[in-house]
Amino acid sequence: MKKKNNTEDQELFSTLTEGIKPLKQDKRHFRVPSKDKKQIEDKEQKLHADSYFSDTYQPHLPDEGAMRWSRDDVDSFEVKRLRRGDYQPDLLLDLHGMRQSEAKLELAALIQACIRQQCHCCCVMHGHGTGILKQNIPMWLAQHPHVMAFHKAPKEWGGDAALLVLIDIGDVPYRR
Repeated sequence: MKKKNNTEDQELFSTLTEGIKPLKQDKRHFRVPSKDKKQIEDKEQKLHADSYFSDTYQPHLPDEGAMRWSRDDVDSFEVKRLRRGDYQPDLLLDLHGMRQSEAKLELAALIQACIRQQCHCCCVMHGHGTGILKQNIPMWLAQHPHVMAFHKAPKEWGGDAALLVLIDIGDVPYRR
C-alpha cells in the first residue's frame, strides 16, 4: 500500500511541475572580497611613510652653508661627489604644490621605487615656496634607513630648490 501512495504522489508531483523551469542558483559568496594590487600598494606606502617619517624628530643638520647630511657609516667623499654632481639622478620627484601629508607619501614611494628599480641616486624637488617642505624633507630623509646621504642639488638639477639623495639599495655595486 505504501508503494501505491508513493507512486501516486510522484505522478501528481510530475503533473503539477510540468513545464516549470528550474531557478538559476545564485553564486553569491559572503566572504571578504580580495583587495586589488593598487589598494595594497597604497596601504603599504602609507605604512612606510608613517613608520619612517616623524615630524617631531630633529636630526643634526647644518645651520650654515648648503643643506647636506650623511649617515655615520658613509664616507664623506660620497657627500662631496653628490655636491659636485658626479651622481646623475635616475628618478626625479617634484613636490611643488603638495601638502606635507602628500609629500610624505610620495617621498616614501620614491625611496621604495629606487630600491625596486636599483637606482642609487634620485632628485627631490621641493621648490622655494613658503619653505615648509624645504625644512621638513631633509628631516624626513635623515630618518629613513635606506637614505645614505643627501646634498643640495647642483644648478642643473634644481639648485636651492632640490636635493640629490643617495639611496642604499643593498650589495649591488655603484654605477655612475
